Amino acid sequence: MPEQASSTSLNNSLENQASEDNTAETAYETYAAVDLGSNSFHMIVAREQEGQLHIVDRLREMVRLSAGLDAAKHLSEDAQTRALECLQRFGQRVLDIPQGKLRAVGTNTLRSAHNSREFLRKAEQALGHPIEIISGMEEARLIYLGVAHSLAADESKRLVVDIGGGSTEVIIGEGFAPMCMESLYMGCVSMTMRLFPDGKITSQAWKKAEIAALMELEPIITLFHQVGWEKAIGASGTIKAVRNVVQAMGWSENGISAEAMKKLVSALKKAGSFDKIKLSGLSEDRRPVFAGGVAVLNGVFKALQIKHMEVSDGALREGLLHDLLGRIHHQDVRSLSVAAVTKRFQLDLVQAARVDDTVKQLLNQVANDWQLNISDDGQWLSWAAQLHELGLSVAHSHHHKHGAYIVQNGDLSGFSQQEQAILAVIIRNHRRKFVKTQFETLPEKWQLRAQRLSILLRLGVLLHRSRSSTPIPDLQLKADDNTLTVGFPNGWLDQHSLTRADLEQEFSYLAASGFTLQIE
Repeated sequence: MPEQASSTSLNNSLENQASEDNTAETAYETYAAVDLGSNSFHMIVAREQEGQLHIVDRLREMVRLSAGLDAAKHLSEDAQTRALECLQRFGQRVLDIPQGKLRAVGTNTLRSAHNSREFLRKAEQALGHPIEIISGMEEARLIYLGVAHSLAADESKRLVVDIGGGSTEVIIGEGFAPMCMESLYMGCVSMTMRLFPDGKITSQAWKKAEIAALMELEPIITLFHQVGWEKAIGASGTIKAVRNVVQAMGWSENGISAEAMKKLVSALKKAGSFDKIKLSGLSEDRRPVFAGGVAVLNGVFKALQIKHMEVSDGALREGLLHDLLGRIHHQDVRSLSVAAVTKRFQLDLVQAARVDDTVKQLLNQVANDWQLNISDDGQWLSWAAQLHELGLSVAHSHHHKHGAYIVQNGDLSGFSQQEQAILAVIIRNHRRKFVKTQFETLPEKWQLRAQRLSILLRLGVLLHRSRSSTPIPDLQLKADDNTLTVGFPNGWLDQHSLTRADLEQEFSYLAASGFTLQIE
């Protein structure tokens, strides 16, 4: 295993740039993105100037996280140590960036690792910021966003390919909008470990690698050809490394041509082993996973009949920055994603709006007592209110469970896996039994917060159970740790016996989990 590729340059960056960057960064809003990839960890730091992002620092370390994933899908201690040491160095660089202005995500290896939750607790402490795990489809969306922002304005259809350590994302889009996306379970590290475990590049091993890549690509070939594209663009480490080699070897003047790919494959097979690869432009830290990466890219060229591929400087981390900026400036793709789900499943928007309005009014009254944020938590309550009847599209019986399953396992653009789990648990507990143990599966900082949001949603849904357009009365709420007191106007409950009965049942549900609902 080679030494970490850039720890020395990283330390120099920390020492030499700290003083000059700190002065500049105080004059503008500074943001950062961290990509915990299967092969390398990347971080970029940028300043926002007049609505535009300007990169001021890039850091990269070859961690090879996926190489530490054993057959039981557990990250080894050595891999975790490499990762944590890298994140500690990254953490030094972003020490002055406040919470909410750095977004860090894990990809394929952390999606696969059974002990990722334990690792993330240590990783967040090392970095000093929260870390999310994103789905393959969300990774594809962010990659396309990063590539699109790195290119000149162009409305032509683009095919974007990104080969990571453990997965390959393939996207077709126009402008900044992806049209179809796919995340494939193959990457430079996983393909190398699977097909070239001894470092030998035999004709038989190469044939198996080529077939493995084509098999993974087979389900998307017809759809992608039907959609079509005008330009093919590659991104990230493997494709950049291939571009550097074919240009340094004189096989391609710009980008990567199909003919250059043939010459590269021939050169690798002729070398016969990793240690005998002698190609201009190939860095030493890329050599151990180069054959696997080329096998994947060669499969992409063949399956999609690509003649020429341009190479982009933008990728996942740039997409993260632009997505983060959108959230801060109230252009959150998560809200668009929720709206798309309500339309797709033809949910009752009028009923959802009633519940949404009511839970926001309830939140305003208890936010201080329950340490909730009216803006951020109000957004989570709004999403939950809009989707709380999602499960009715499956069946009325247990629809809260069906809705939670769809939210947890669906592709919701903009949401990380942890965020989908949070939203799913709130929806799962919006009616019937309040299962307190389910909240314990969430990140620790979310457990009590999500319980309180779910209780407010339960009350909002209960008050609108009749689905009537008649406004509910003005309520007075008070809260402490485990108690919610709801005050109704004199005589109102006497005139609404069904609501009184529902509240009595709700008292029993919450009492079973240690919460007290008091009615005045």
